[in-house]
Amino acid sequence: MAGYLIRRTLLVIPTLFIVTLIVFFTIRLIPGDIITLTVSELGGGIGNIDRERLEAMLGLDVPAHVQYVRWIGNILTRGDLGNSLRWKTPITEEILRRIPVTFEVGLLALILSQLVAVPIGVYSALRQDTVADYVGRIVAIFGIAVPGFWLATMVMVYPSIWWNWSPPVLYVPFSEDPLENLKTVLVPAIVLGMSMSGVTMRMSRTMMLDVLRQDYVRTAWSKGLRERLVVFRHALKNALIPVITYIGLMIPILIGGQVVIEKIFALPGMGMLAVDALSYRDYTIVSGVNLFFAGFVLLVNLGVDLTYAWLDPRISYQIGRNAGSE
Repeated sequence: MAGYLIRRTLLVIPTLFIVTLIVFFTIRLIPGDIITLTVSELGGGIGNIDRERLEAMLGLDVPAHVQYVRWIGNILTRGDLGNSLRWKTPITEEILRRIPVTFEVGLLALILSQLVAVPIGVYSALRQDTVADYVGRIVAIFGIAVPGFWLATMVMVYPSIWWNWSPPVLYVPFSEDPLENLKTVLVPAIVLGMSMSGVTMRMSRTMMLDVLRQDYVRTAWSKGLRERLVVFRHALKNALIPVITYIGLMIPILIGGQVVIEKIFALPGMGMLAVDALSYRDYTIVSGVNLFFAGFVLLVNLGVDLTYAWLDPRISYQIGRNAGSE
């Protein structure tokens, strides 16, 4: 187990390196740059001499690969992600200021989606081909079919037309007013969790049906054990292993969806920061935010793999044996 953990942790390093390479150079392929966009906003023009001076001030006067070496060198030696090209603020401080918003919405969406999806999926499996099962499957298909950005737009537009109500868009930090903060993030979290809950419902139902057909579960039924005991002690843990895997795989999709949700609901999180930085071609912010997201996703996937050992001790034994043989 220890060998597996070490290998997986070391694998994070080259993966992050590849991610930084792709993001750093891909964004520079987008037409336009921050100097041109800034000047066009001011309604003026600049000469070649002024442009060269601005490029030197922003560190854009050298080839892209030299900029990358400088950027990655500052991260490795000083832990410094640099400063924003547009706002001149330290990127690390900007990320730390916006992390709580993104983390709160994402965690709330994940919790709400799974609290709804897993029980419905399990209950649908236990009541297969009944009215409750059909209702649960309809809800799951709705969650899968409806795009999050469309649902968010509908939530913002139609309630204000029909009932003169719209979700609050002025973010209030949790430390200032917990109730107002919950009002601000609850609707975005529900919208964000809809697509996740749909797939989880289907997967929970499918895996639970498969486990319920296993011999050891049939043996538990034949002993006269109560349904609750059979489900929670014998069937649920094994049924949840693929569901846990899916939740780990959904983290990148959750982050990508949150970028759109934060923009629609005007939440000052990292998704909003990334969209604004991309609009202004602020290369340093886009690279820093993507580096943070990539590291977070890799750590979550590592945690999901280690969770298998708690759900099924046989997986823990196989991991330790393979690690020792290699």
